[in-house]
Amino acid sequence: MAERSKLYGNGSNVAVEIDLLPLASSTITAPAGCGKTELIADALRRHSGLKPILVLTHTNAGVAALRGRLDLARVPASAYRLSTIDGWAIRLVSSFPMRSQLAASVLEISSPGADYPAIRAAAHRLLAGSHIRDVLTASYAKLIVDEYQDCTLQQHDLICHAADLVPTVLLGDPLQAIFGWRGNEPPDWHAVCARFPIAGELKTPWRWKNAGTEDFGRWLLEVRTELQTGNAFDLGAAPKELQWVHLDGADDEAKRREAARTPAPDAQAKVIILGDNRPANHQRIASQTPGAITVEAVDLRDLVSFARQLDFETPDNALQQVLKFASSLMTNVGETDILNRVAVLARGTARTGPSAVESAAIAFQAAPDAKGAANLFSAISSASGVRTYRTGVLRAVFRALSQCDGSPGNTFADAAVRVREQNRLVGRPLAKRSVGSTLLLKGLEAEVAVVLYADDMDARNLYVAMTRGSKKLVVCSRSPSLRPSS
Repeated sequence: MAERSKLYGNGSNVAVEIDLLPLASSTITAPAGCGKTELIADALRRHSGLKPILVLTHTNAGVAALRGRLDLARVPASAYRLSTIDGWAIRLVSSFPMRSQLAASVLEISSPGADYPAIRAAAHRLLAGSHIRDVLTASYAKLIVDEYQDCTLQQHDLICHAADLVPTVLLGDPLQAIFGWRGNEPPDWHAVCARFPIAGELKTPWRWKNAGTEDFGRWLLEVRTELQTGNAFDLGAAPKELQWVHLDGADDEAKRREAARTPAPDAQAKVIILGDNRPANHQRIASQTPGAITVEAVDLRDLVSFARQLDFETPDNALQQVLKFASSLMTNVGETDILNRVAVLARGTARTGPSAVESAAIAFQAAPDAKGAANLFSAISSASGVRTYRTGVLRAVFRALSQCDGSPGNTFADAAVRVREQNRLVGRPLAKRSVGSTLLLKGLEAEVAVVLYADDMDARNLYVAMTRGSKKLVVCSRSPSLRPSS
C-alpha cells in the first residue's frame, strides 16, 4: 500500500501506513509512538460520507487528548463523533429508557462500581435485540475503537454487537494493557483477534523519527519483541539516547534523585519521571526535584477527603487542617512554625509583626470560611521559599473554594465533588518536569523519560515507561540485562 505523507498541525511528519476506511471487523496492532493517532486522523479527514464515523476510547481525558490532536490535524468536526465507550453506552440507554429497562437513578452514577456495569449490560441488551439496529446503521458510517487493549470484557461484548451493525476497526497494543480496571477483566487478546482479525501492524517509530532519533525508536521496537516473548534484553546494546543508572545498593535513592534531575535538551523540552504506583512516593520525588510537578489521578481523592473533613465550625482544628493539607502540596510551608507564631501573636508577645501568611492564618482562624481558606492557601503559595509541586490539586482547591457558599448542597465538600467530575473531562496538562506512574502517564510523551524503578516493573509497564521519551531515556536498574515478568 502506498504511503501518504501527512504534515499535521503539531508539526509531526507521518506517512500513513494503513488505510482504515475500507476495513471492517479488523484489528490494527499499534505499538507506542508509531502513528496511531495520525492513522485515525487521516481516515477521518478523507471520510466524505453523509454519516459520521463513531470514534470510541476509554477515558474522558483520552477523549480530550484525541480531540485536541484531531483539531490540530484540522479534521472537520462533521466527520466524526467522539466519546468514551461508557459515555456512548449512557447515550444509548438514555435515548431508549423503556427498551433499556434501566432505572433512571443509575444514570446519575452515584455508585460507579455498580452503575457502569449496569449501564453496559443495558446497552448490551439494546444492541443484542433488534430494537435499534436501523437507528445505529443510519447514524454511523463506521466505528473506530482506540486503545482497545484497555477494554473490559463487558465493553468488548458491547463492541462485538455494534460490529454486527457497523463496519468496525480496533486499534490497540496488548503490551500496553496496564490498567486492570479493578476487577473488570479485559478480554483475551487472542479472542479479540479471532473476532477482529489483524489487518496490519504499524512498524515505523514516527515519534522518534520526527525527533531525529529513529535508531532509538527502532531499538525500542526490538525491545518490544523481546518483552512479548519473555526474553531478556540488554540496555548496554541501546543507542546513545539511553543512559543506564546502576543501582548497586550504595545509596540508590541518591542515584534516583540525581536521575530525576536529568536536564531537558532545550528550554521547550519536557521531562517525564516514572515512579512506582505509590502517590506518596511521587509526591516525595516531586518535592525533592527542582521544578517537578506531580501528575494527579483524575479522582482527586486527597482533595475530596480534605474537603469532607474540613470543619469551618472549629477554628483551631480548621487552621491545622488547612496548613497540613498545604504542606502536602507545597514545600517549606512550616506548618508548626505558623501555628506557634499565630499563638504568640494572639497573646500579644511577639517582637515582630505578622507576615502575609501569618496575617492570613489569623484572619482565617478568627472567621473560618471558604474565602479565608482560599486567602490562606494563596498567601502560602506566594511566600518566599515555597514551591508548589502538586499544582493540579492546588488549582482544584481554589476552584472548589470559589464555588461554595456553605449552603445546603453547596458546601466545600459538594464543590470538591463537582470539581472532581469536571476534572475527569479534561486532559492532563504536562508540566516541564512531571512525576507519576505509568498508569497516569500512559498516552503522554516528552523529550526525556526517566524510569526510576525498572526492576519492579512487569513487561507491560516497563514498555509503556520506556516509550514515553523521544530524545533521551534514563533507566535505573540493578543490572543492564532486564527480563521483566509478563
